[in-house]
This record gives sequence, structure tokens and C-alpha cells, in this order.
Amino acid sequence: MKHLFPIFFLVGCCFGFSQKEGPPKKYTLDISQFNGSILLHNPDISHLITDHPGGIILGFNRKRYGHEEWEADYGYPDTGFSFVYQNMNNSTLGQNFALYAHYNFYFFKRNLQFRIGQGVAYNTNPYDKNTNFRNNAYGTHLLSSTMAMINYHKENLVAGLGLKAGISFIHYSNANFKAPNTSTNTMALNFGLTYDLDGGKEYEYVKPEKREKTTEPIRYNLVLRGGVNESDVVNSGRYGFWIFSAYADKRLGRKSAIQFGGDVFFSNFLQELIRFQSISFPENEVAADTDFKRVGLFVGHELFINKVSIVTQLGYYVYYPFDFEGQTYNRIGLKRYFGDKIFGAITLKAHAAKAEAVEFGIGVRL
Repeated sequence: MKHLFPIFFLVGCCFGFSQKEGPPKKYTLDISQFNGSILLHNPDISHLITDHPGGIILGFNRKRYGHEEWEADYGYPDTGFSFVYQNMNNSTLGQNFALYAHYNFYFFKRNLQFRIGQGVAYNTNPYDKNTNFRNNAYGTHLLSSTMAMINYHKENLVAGLGLKAGISFIHYSNANFKAPNTSTNTMALNFGLTYDLDGGKEYEYVKPEKREKTTEPIRYNLVLRGGVNESDVVNSGRYGFWIFSAYADKRLGRKSAIQFGGDVFFSNFLQELIRFQSISFPENEVAADTDFKRVGLFVGHELFINKVSIVTQLGYYVYYPFDFEGQTYNRIGLKRYFGDKIFGAITLKAHAAKAEAVEFGIGVRL
């Protein structure tokens, strides 16, 4: 750990400038080492769990003091970026390099920190049918990754330095963009240091003024989503898909809204899967002309954090001519509002823990 002090000092010299106008912009760094285990969430990856993976987590954080209303609503969280290097300690899996956007939320007088981040990872050794056919976890170099950390967190103990220690969870998957895609989940213990780039200077938190309760009539949303995915049959081909969604939402207050609506799915990879099963598995009695379209109804919740919101939905197919992963589905992801009506969305559609696709959407809220 002694080699970390010059790093903190150098970065501090680069970023530790004084603030003259506007709300304070205070930044911190953190660096943690972690070691853990790959969880056996699927027996198909049991041959890949041979050792304990490890790596480092770097964080760059901006402190928030309530100068925007949403900051006080969520207990003055940090916003920032994380970088993770993970050696899977398995030559088949290789190494992962990941970059995330994150939030840090605080509890118990700001001694407990919860970090949640979403980003993109690069894997050095994905599946190859000739040179790396055993890697059924990662089908591509580029992966979607989710990181969560729960830490005891104490800043500025000595000369801007602090400590953090806790538990980390890191998920890697390409969301069936290309097969195979069994994915991995790592649970690890981490320990590290924090450094205050502002020399330990403290700023006052702005207490929110009393605000009127947020009320809105029922609003109606139209969304067009699309993307590319592949079935679990390796080399069956990647196909585009389109999803049309319509739903109503009702605000419950400043932070959340409930939703109810429907989806119409045009998932072209199912056309190829239906053809494949009708030929290769006649015992399944799948007709080659089975309709690949699906229609679902869903209920959902939206959590508003500034211009970004977190969406969770649970759906059920009411039109389901071909059996694929079960008749219930779920969706989780992020929305970003551009003004009062237009929004973009990136969501993961899955059946329980089995991902089907990453959806890129644009919508309007009327």
C-alpha cells in the first residue's frame, strides 16, 4: 500500500484547485484491492471456477451538498466514475477491464457507503470455437457490467487520507448479444484508501426548503426499442429486434411513479430458433411456421434521480405461441429525460436471471 501515496499526491496536484464561484465542487479518490470467488449461479460454468479472482477498484467522486433539489432527497450522494481491473485467475476466462458511472449513497451518519455502478468491460480472452471453446461465459470482448459495493467508509482521518473496507459484487455479461453468454458473478472482500483532493476542507450541506407535494395526472408513454441479439445456439446468427411499448404512469411523489402497459415484441432471432428446432428436434413438435411475435402486459416502477430514472418492470406474455424461457419476463434499466416529454432508455430484458437482450429505446411522455 505504500506505493499508493505518490499516486494520491500526484492526482491531488492535478485536480486540487480552489473554487471561486458557484456551488462547491469537491472531489475525492479511492483505491481498493479485492479478492473473492466466482459464484456458481449456473452449473454450466463449474469448470471455470478454479481459483479466486482479484483486482483493484479505482473511484473518482464528486461530493454533492444539496444545491440541486434531488441531492438532498437522496441524502447527498456522490456521483463519479469507477475503473475495475479483474484478473479471473483462470486462463480460459482471461482478464477484465471495466469503466462505470456510479452513485455513492450514504447511511448511518455517512459511515456506510453503498456504491452502484453500470458500465462496459473489455475481456481479453472470449469464446473462440478453435482456440478457446471452453469459455462459455463470455462470447465477446465487450461486455456489459454491473458493480455494487457496501463499505464502511471513513474519510479524512490523516492529512486527507481515509479508509474503506467491505464487500463488492461484480457482474459481467453481453446480454445475449452473441452466444455463448453464461456470464459470471464475483463476490469479493475489498480494502482500500480514500483521498480528499480538497485537502479535507468541509462544506455545509444545504437543507431543503419545504416543498409542495408533487402531483401529476396520469401520463401516457410511447416507446420504440431495438437492438441485436442471438439465441443460445452458438453461431446461429445475430438478428435485429423491435419492441413497441405503450403504458400509463402515475407519479406517487417527487421520487417515484407506478406503471401499467403492454409490449409487442418482434424478436427475429426467434424465427431462426423456431426453424432450427423444427428441423433438429422433431420430438419437440415445433412447426416451422410458428409465429415468432409475442405480446406482453407489465406493471412497473420508476425511481427518479434528477434527470435520470431507474426503471423496473415485471411482465407476462398474453400472446405466446413459441415457448422461450417461460411466460414471465422482467426489465430493468435507465432512462434519461431530455426536457419534459422526450426520453432515451437503455434497459435489460430478461426471464428471471436469464438475459435476452439489451434494449436501446426512445420515447415520449404525454
